[in-house]
Amino acid sequence: MSAIPDPAYALTPSGNLRRRLLVSRILVGGAIAAAAIAVVVLLILVYYVFKHGVSVISFSFLTSSHLPSYDGVGGGIGPALVGTIELILIATLIALPVGVLTAIYLSEFAGPGWNRVLRLWLDLMAGLPTVIAGAFVAGLVANRFGPSALAGGLALSIVEVPLIARASLESIARVPATMREAADALGVARWRSIVGVILPTASNGIVTATILAVARAAGETAPLLFTTELFTQTLSINPRHSVASVPLVIFQLLESGYTESLDKAWGAALTLMVVILAANIGARIWLRRSERKRGQ
Repeated sequence: MSAIPDPAYALTPSGNLRRRLLVSRILVGGAIAAAAIAVVVLLILVYYVFKHGVSVISFSFLTSSHLPSYDGVGGGIGPALVGTIELILIATLIALPVGVLTAIYLSEFAGPGWNRVLRLWLDLMAGLPTVIAGAFVAGLVANRFGPSALAGGLALSIVEVPLIARASLESIARVPATMREAADALGVARWRSIVGVILPTASNGIVTATILAVARAAGETAPLLFTTELFTQTLSINPRHSVASVPLVIFQLLESGYTESLDKAWGAALTLMVVILAANIGARIWLRRSERKRGQ
């Protein structure tokens, strides 16, 4: 008479299964540790900037019509804030239509070959060092017509385009195929289907992508070193003239080495960091809320 097999034997981990479980636990632990390190580094960075910059923040510092002098005496970042807003508006006005139209072409019209090529090109542009974008626009525009807000905005738009295009492409791809099929069944022209059905459905994702791209471009310094004047001191809203920007002001104040300059550089850095963090958090919240409304 053969022995009755133990029912729990099949549930006992074998040597191979134990090794897999061990490897799985190590990888999960490594991922958790990496995420924890990233969060800790971010918190340390935020704390350090806040500690050194909060004492400088004041209404006059944020609204002064003149930038601090080279030694940090007087002035504030009012012109730099206005200049940064102007640069971002110019960049977004250029990058938003280009990015969205690129996403529409890839999603709705491009064949498999062009689709792969353009997606690869967008990935390469997203990883392009921003200093190269600045040098390119400097050779194309700034060296011929002089440094200006238009040149700086054009350089920042090169940073924004791949971010907007890739994220908009993902948002458009998530539009249910049944909506496209319903529009085709009703005999709606393709362009009217895109304008009236696809884009409104994907609008939340496109807006979120734009906000994230703006937050990325707002902190860029390298493209502006080549396309705007480094020592622009006064307030200007003329796009044909050079404008100040917060990243360049931080760069200038840190370069000077004076104590007051360093303090005001930390204050400007804190202001820029708060604006960028707020934009990123707002974009994430908007995206989550829009996804919940669509039942995703």
